Amino acid sequence: MARFVIEGGAPLRGSTRVPGDKSIGHRALIFGALAEGRSVVTGLSGGLDNRATAQIFTDLGARIALDGDRAEIEGVGLDGLRIPAGALDCGNSGTTMRLVAGVLAGQRFGTRLVGDESLSRRPMMRIIGPLRARGAHISGVKGAKEGELYPPLAVAPLIDDEALIALEYRSPVASAQVKSCLLLSGLWARGLTAIAEPTISRDHTERMMRALGVPLQTMGPMMVLDPTGWDRRWGGFTWEVPGDLSSAAFVLAAALMVEGSEVTVEGVGINPTRTGFVDAMRAMRASLDVRPTGEGAGGEPRGDLSAAHGPLSAAMSAGELLTRMIDEVPIFAAVATRARGRSDVRDAEELRVKESDRIETTVALLEAFGADCTELDDGLHVHGGARLRGAVVDSRGDHRVAMTAAVLGMAAEGRTVVEDVACVRTSFPGFAALFEGLGAQIREEEEG
Repeated sequence: MARFVIEGGAPLRGSTRVPGDKSIGHRALIFGALAEGRSVVTGLSGGLDNRATAQIFTDLGARIALDGDRAEIEGVGLDGLRIPAGALDCGNSGTTMRLVAGVLAGQRFGTRLVGDESLSRRPMMRIIGPLRARGAHISGVKGAKEGELYPPLAVAPLIDDEALIALEYRSPVASAQVKSCLLLSGLWARGLTAIAEPTISRDHTERMMRALGVPLQTMGPMMVLDPTGWDRRWGGFTWEVPGDLSSAAFVLAAALMVEGSEVTVEGVGINPTRTGFVDAMRAMRASLDVRPTGEGAGGEPRGDLSAAHGPLSAAMSAGELLTRMIDEVPIFAAVATRARGRSDVRDAEELRVKESDRIETTVALLEAFGADCTELDDGLHVHGGARLRGAVVDSRGDHRVAMTAAVLGMAAEGRTVVEDVACVRTSFPGFAALFEGLGAQIREEEEG
């Protein structure tokens, strides 16, 4: 089992790049597989999650050659997918499972989506319900919560003259995975797909669809895909995936927390639906600058982000801001341990059904380092100013918890050991080496 070993207090300095945004990478691979012709996608994360998506569409008939962060894709068009030889393995990737389910819902062959132990505990009724409402034959298995369904998912074929029908859906939560699943299913539907969210979730799918000529209209948190008169085709493309802001957040947070640090992360995606962490740090009065540098895949804005250590003030993350930084809540909480006053996270119930219960695990993690925090039903309180001490902690198989623990270790006094960190490879391969290159005293080692 892999673990991180960290000696705290070493300042971070210099410039670096982080792996590509895996959310954008998933979608670029999917749209490349459904294109007619050859596409090239560069800047992929190189992690296991994007590889799972690439393998699934290879199993479904597309030709995808991966070489490091580059993929060459021979797409098969919307009507060229074929029945796979076996179950489609999503690994640990909830995004893969939910988006691929939307694609499979409109096919005339049956399939089965499976995942690892962690993914098999993730709730899927949020996509199964609306997909069934538009005529898909999809089912999951019963589990811990009554009325909920979990992976594996079975998708039976549409037969004879069956087709997916129009859908008007008001989502109870702002979820890019749910929204993208339904928009993808709409590519095979007879009739429009209309979706409304309570707030705007990340809009990578919408940007890519518009860039490829899909007849999608958006207005704030509402969108309509109307295929009337559309030829259901797009050609191949060449896209570069920007760096993952969720990964950059760990580098920026470490610079803000460790005295004497100053770093720049280059080429990061700065889509406004994803920059909640940046806005939260500005609310903390952090020394954090953003310099736009152009666009990446499907019109995604990107830029260079610089951060330096300095005094911080407490801040709150809730509502629309929370939606735009849902993946960064653990590292936001870690930074809050250095801020003056009490920082709050609210409206974060969604975190209880991630790779772990991230509210519970984040509170336990901060307490292990000596921070003063309180767990709430929908979030947490963090009282800043605590003296952080090195600790021995377990990631519970959650990559964001593992990386947050490592950053806390860099800011703490003494030695920290983070157990079970192989999960980090799903989203941030080379995590320890990148930080070591910036001056952190961190190494990854295999136990036993």
